[in-house]
Amino acid sequence: MAAGIQQQDAAEDIVIAGAGLAGLAVALGLHRKGVRSVVLESSPERRTSGFAFFTWTNAFRALDALGVGDKMRGRHLQLQGLRVMTSSTGEIAREMDLRVNGKLGPHEVRCVQRNVLLQALEEELPPGTVRYSSKIVSIDDQDGAKILHIADGSTLRAKVLIGCDGINSVVAKWLGLAKPSESGRTATRGYAKYPEGHGFEPKILQFVGEGFRAGLVPWSDTDVYWFFTWSPAPSPDANGKDDDAVDRSAAAMKQFVLTKMTGAKVSPEVLEAVERSEMSDVLAAPLRFRSPLSLLFASISKGNVCVAGDALHPTTPDLAQGACTALEDGVVLARCLGDAIVGAGSGEQKERVVAALRRYAGIRRWRSAQVIAVSYAVGFVQESDHSVVSFVRDMLLSGVLAKTLLMMPDYDCGKL
Repeated sequence: MAAGIQQQDAAEDIVIAGAGLAGLAVALGLHRKGVRSVVLESSPERRTSGFAFFTWTNAFRALDALGVGDKMRGRHLQLQGLRVMTSSTGEIAREMDLRVNGKLGPHEVRCVQRNVLLQALEEELPPGTVRYSSKIVSIDDQDGAKILHIADGSTLRAKVLIGCDGINSVVAKWLGLAKPSESGRTATRGYAKYPEGHGFEPKILQFVGEGFRAGLVPWSDTDVYWFFTWSPAPSPDANGKDDDAVDRSAAAMKQFVLTKMTGAKVSPEVLEAVERSEMSDVLAAPLRFRSPLSLLFASISKGNVCVAGDALHPTTPDLAQGACTALEDGVVLARCLGDAIVGAGSGEQKERVVAALRRYAGIRRWRSAQVIAVSYAVGFVQESDHSVVSFVRDMLLSGVLAKTLLMMPDYDCGKL
């Protein structure tokens, strides 16, 4: 583990806030182009939260550009299909092959362990690139440079600051981006181990309706990942409590999910996977997003500062594109910034960097707003238990919603 910053008034050319997927992708992309950076991570060690995420075609194109795509392919199953079930009846609403060709080539999707990918990205970086226990608490401007005040009392002077510090980003706040909004929904997720093999097909199994959205997907022959989202209701239940007051402890959260699923037509195999989950492996969090309309006019970059990943486009998980678009951000930003720095004379580098960050913002603005807006709409329709919405969804929109999952990954962020 790298040590935190010890020297006051130290200086770095490029500082990246946050060692999540976006931050490490930017750092690795710059490293591949011969540009050094430093990554400041607030936590004392590599992040392990989140378990796993869907890595779609667009994300693998980004990982291939960064040189780690095959590492992930070697450790995670390729998912062959999607099966959408109606929670109220247990009937199949839609089945779809996930290996079909898109406009840009064949599709590919796997469920990738977050900590495995973070480790793979960090291992490709020079030792000491990531500095843990280095939380930025405030930012000052001094002669064009950014003075970063660290929680341990030290300061760091940065010529370029890239905020990849998540949904509560200090850098996004400094840029004046709109505060993420509550979606009115909550998500919990976990994983289950089957030492002797789980026997599930390499497919995404998803349940929609009845006021929740749930799914299960294998990432290996012995491990499966599951998720569950719902909209807490304000009306009290039979015990005088409401869903907003649900105990968020792991054990209570697990029982809450099992109760909700048991009351619907969710298959016993999915219930067993939730039951198998260790109590410490069940997490819950409210779902937030940044207004897509605000992003169309926001200052994604300002001078020598910009944001990427969840600091830019926090979104609901309904398209499974949050992490994928963060990896896209990393490649695009590294390309724009790296091209501006490599070969630039000392007198022109500052102007070239500002122009590069502005170019990155222009490329990512519409893409970010589009992913947020479509994801929110899909989640609303899939989760709703309103009779009219449910009828339209099950009878008319199931195919459209399923195909939307393949529309967003049909994107190429390009090479470094």
